[in-house]
Amino acid sequence: MCGIAGFFSLSNKFSPGELINMMVSLNHRGPDANDFYCNDTVGIGNTRLSIIDLSAQANQPMHSRCNRYVIVYNGEVYNFQEIASELNIRFRTKSDTEVILEAFAEWGVTFVKKLNGMFAIAIYDKEEDKLYIFRDRLGVKPLYYYWDGENFAFASELKALLKLDFLTKNLQIFKRAVNEFLYLGFIPGPNTIYQNIYKFPSGHFARITHRSLKIELYWKIEDHIRQNICTDETEAKQKLDELLQKSVQYRMICDVPFGTFLSGGTDSSLVTAIAQKYSDKPVKTFSIGFKEDKYNESGYARQVAEYLKTEHHEFIVTEKEAMPLFESLVSCFDEPFGDSSAIPTMLVSKLAKEHVTMVLSGDGGDELFHGYGAYLWAHRLANPFVKTFRKPLKMGFSKLSDNKYQKASQLLKQPPKGQLKSHIFSQEQALFSRSEIDLLLDKSYLTYISLDENYSQLSRTLNPAEEQAIFDLKYYLRDDLLVKVDRASMHYSLETRVPLLDYQIVEFALNLSPDLKIKNGVQKYLLKEVLYKYIPKNIMERTKWGFAIPLAKWLQTDLRYLIEDTLSVSNIKKHGIVNPSYVETLKKEFFAGKTLLYNRLWLLVVLHLWLDKRSKPSSHSSEHLYVKQF
Repeated sequence: MCGIAGFFSLSNKFSPGELINMMVSLNHRGPDANDFYCNDTVGIGNTRLSIIDLSAQANQPMHSRCNRYVIVYNGEVYNFQEIASELNIRFRTKSDTEVILEAFAEWGVTFVKKLNGMFAIAIYDKEEDKLYIFRDRLGVKPLYYYWDGENFAFASELKALLKLDFLTKNLQIFKRAVNEFLYLGFIPGPNTIYQNIYKFPSGHFARITHRSLKIELYWKIEDHIRQNICTDETEAKQKLDELLQKSVQYRMICDVPFGTFLSGGTDSSLVTAIAQKYSDKPVKTFSIGFKEDKYNESGYARQVAEYLKTEHHEFIVTEKEAMPLFESLVSCFDEPFGDSSAIPTMLVSKLAKEHVTMVLSGDGGDELFHGYGAYLWAHRLANPFVKTFRKPLKMGFSKLSDNKYQKASQLLKQPPKGQLKSHIFSQEQALFSRSEIDLLLDKSYLTYISLDENYSQLSRTLNPAEEQAIFDLKYYLRDDLLVKVDRASMHYSLETRVPLLDYQIVEFALNLSPDLKIKNGVQKYLLKEVLYKYIPKNIMERTKWGFAIPLAKWLQTDLRYLIEDTLSVSNIKKHGIVNPSYVETLKKEFFAGKTLLYNRLWLLVVLHLWLDKRSKPSSHSSEHLYVKQF
């Protein structure tokens, strides 16, 4: 696990000194070692968090045996030992990095199809003066890039690209990204908050040569949806259990202490149970809770930990302990990012880092096995009765004060054509609707939102919940949940691995009968049936609650200053992006008791915290101290 950065330019727009500064900004991702390679065209650098083969010989950049290729790489490839056997050569290290490099040297770009893991890879061909970039299938590991038709730069995080003077001289806000952020709570790829800076697409690789960037697909969710689905419950349960066991065992391969995030829910409990099955000592487990009972799941986690006999660590959080992290979110995520569950993720990562260097997480179960309320809403809104009486139902619910009915009223609004899936996601999260954004944003910022929501050309017809889940896999999982876990954990130099997102499990779930995902009203049915093999059903049966914080309450009390200061009329006018009077109305309604508005106000707070930080000059004083280490 590492941070990587680099550039490719014929016009010498970038310098080795700037590459060092890029690596400085990524030091939290890899504090154990750092180095770089440069010539007249290219510069690539790495900051290393040592996980597999802790020796200096496994450091990066690493040169191939033939000395033609050099690699920097972030992530882990779990099947590296099988690939090494297939290559049948004598390796200098025991690291997956060397195996990846030699596999590329042997097979070229097609080698990426053999990799099972999470990765962002850059390989430079010294002989042909070409740079190759690869990103994993699901987008677990991040990669950002700049391209202007002649100059290319890349990095694990946006902050590193902002160390390049050539980029920052004329850096402009990408207005469509502001619209998308207010609608979804995150900025979906390939866009970022900046023009000309992009998220490298998952499941793709690129060739960068003289004034040419060619990005090619090697894996896509839609291409793995087959005509025939698995309907036999016994067969499906056995197959899923086998895939899960293999995936967790793969992700336990490391040379450092490891543990698991354990919330007590289905996904993390299943991952932990399988890890404990294959561990020769108690697995270290980590959970946090909040003093507010409604948000405190630590008791459930403790109960699971006691049953599995893990070495459990928990931290009960107060507002005082959480509050310092709120304003640090901007520097952690580099662009507006509205998922407030980043706070508990940062807190549990900080706790885990005191004991381990790597953890397993349960991300992906809801998207693959239909655990979200959005999937129920997809079915409801496809119901002929609801379609017919949509307007009167909407009006009726809008007159009820309960948040549940207020949210239902919003979901029943007719979205723009072709935007039903994004509308369901947006309103299930209680974010701004497209019509609200039209009233909120200054006219100079209003743009269209274009997302891929048409899945009608697949090899089989999907039901509404399946289509909604594809949307989540393509956007919410990749550009929100995985970003959250990566930044929050790597902020504390902690690697997080996600067993449920092994691509073989993903391909299995895509072709599992939807009747085995939601059965008799039970969501994630098959996943839970596998879980009950490891943990008794009576321990696990309870109402689902997300990994959340009591944000609505805090924004009305201890965090009220964030709304009052950040969203003051003067501050809003200073930036000139949103309508001050519209925001004042939202604030008054929220403080008068309309708590469903908390997520909308939180997005506006985050946006303006980011704008405030952007307008302040950054300090480079610490960078000169770091250079001495090279």
